[in-house]
Amino acid sequence: MADSEAGAAAAAAGMAHSFTQEYFQIPVVTRAYTTACVLTTAAVQLEFISPFQLYFNPELIIRRYQIWRLITSFLFFGSLGFSFVFNIIFLYRYCRMLEEGCFRGRTADFVFMFLFGGIVITLFGLFANIFFLGQAFIIMLVYVWSRRHPLIRMNFFGLLNFQAPFLPWVLMGFSLLLGNSIVVDLLGISVGHMYYFLEDVFPNQPGGRKLLMTPELLRAMFDRPEDPDYRPLLEEQQQGGALQPNGEQHN
Repeated sequence: MADSEAGAAAAAAGMAHSFTQEYFQIPVVTRAYTTACVLTTAAVQLEFISPFQLYFNPELIIRRYQIWRLITSFLFFGSLGFSFVFNIIFLYRYCRMLEEGCFRGRTADFVFMFLFGGIVITLFGLFANIFFLGQAFIIMLVYVWSRRHPLIRMNFFGLLNFQAPFLPWVLMGFSLLLGNSIVVDLLGISVGHMYYFLEDVFPNQPGGRKLLMTPELLRAMFDRPEDPDYRPLLEEQQQGGALQPNGEQHN
């Protein structure tokens, strides 16, 4: 009996160590944002806080100085259920692939993209009557990733095959089929396109120049030498192909 209990304890300790090791292999920005979203939802589910304390309300922010709403409105995706799981999966997947792909070794630039997207979405949110802005932010991340990987073919739940740049529009159509408002999706697509145009398109046009400049303070805070033990997602390790949501690799 004692041996079996000791074996079970050792197995549990090993699993905990493995989980911790895998958790800290997640790049820092993705890890911080995903963890904050999960913990916020857990706190609401356990009734430590209420969604009414989190939602985006300009009047309460300005008149009652509830500044935290500028952040918490990006962290809550509804109570535990399909919508929450769907959003968290897309957040983790595309945020991580961006951070480990085109932003690898450029954490400060990635944080600056977060700040740009968050500020612009918040400004548009003043006029769009949206209470929680996190879904629009996820669509923005998906849009930027999709435009930077135009040749990758996607498979959506085994029903549709399409090129990556169509993914944000497919997600918008999916929202429409579920009876949800597409204002959030359009907001995320618009802000994502603004960033993509200013960062990737305009600087390469005749007479164009780079307008989005990452502050040196962010570079001093976030850019560090790369960890030699760092292991990116399988998608970013593929040579000449990409792993699709259904696990199919295309070369």
